[in-house]
Amino acid sequence: MTGEGHEVTVAGLLALAPLAAQRGRRPPEPARRPGSTATRPRGQGHEIREIRPFTEGDDLRHLDAAATARTGTLQVRSFHEDRDRTVLLVADFRRPMLWGTRRFRSVAAAEALALAGWQAVNGGGSAGAVALTDGGLHSSRASGRTAGMAQAAGCLARGHRAALAAVRQPVRDLGPDLLRAARLAPRGATVILATALDRPGPEFEAALGAVLRRGPLRLLLAVDPFETDPPRQALPFLTAEGRAGRGGFADLPATRAATLDRLAELGVTAERLPSDLPLGAGP
Repeated sequence: MTGEGHEVTVAGLLALAPLAAQRGRRPPEPARRPGSTATRPRGQGHEIREIRPFTEGDDLRHLDAAATARTGTLQVRSFHEDRDRTVLLVADFRRPMLWGTRRFRSVAAAEALALAGWQAVNGGGSAGAVALTDGGLHSSRASGRTAGMAQAAGCLARGHRAALAAVRQPVRDLGPDLLRAARLAPRGATVILATALDRPGPEFEAALGAVLRRGPLRLLLAVDPFETDPPRQALPFLTAEGRAGRGGFADLPATRAATLDRLAELGVTAERLPSDLPLGAGP
């Protein structure tokens, strides 16, 4: 839905809105206290998220008199809830993500993140985005409604183009950039990271811990069919340093399983993201 198998476009990500509406909102995060029940947060917080035009169903008690007088149309304040419904969409667009047997894993990551962003804003929340590339970070501030998703989609598309242009640069470790990205989200926001966990770096586990201390974390693990059923013969490949190599890949499934076990020990459950098919194409 994003165009070619190696492209991420704003139009393609915005086109996922109907699929998000069809799938509905995600259920609330499990409660953190043992024995308690997961529920939707009640009430409004006190921090204003945005002032926007009044729409049917808005609470008239939240009218902003100054903005209404200034614009000549009804304007309402929307607030952060006590438990923030902001999501930060973090896309790993480093060079190891820029490949795939049918389409790039980075494209699958962008689509899955856009879907999650649409689900958040459809539920009254807001979405921001950060694209991690080997040339640096690209980000957009969290905002609600369609305008917020348009900004996030633009950030992801712009970041992916920059990532394709930076393929000759050294691969950056994931850990430090993940921590930089998470600091762009307000405390309590949900960070949604789409990655294949290639080249995490020695600081990755510490970065995960720091993210979890700030708020909830979802990890979408992009998986290509090559990784689940690798060929037995040795094949040529390009190293993270940009040098040509040749070797076998039969140990990929076992390596991935060990990584998932370690994540579970750290309190992180990865959601498998098949990268070979567009969202909604499966059964």
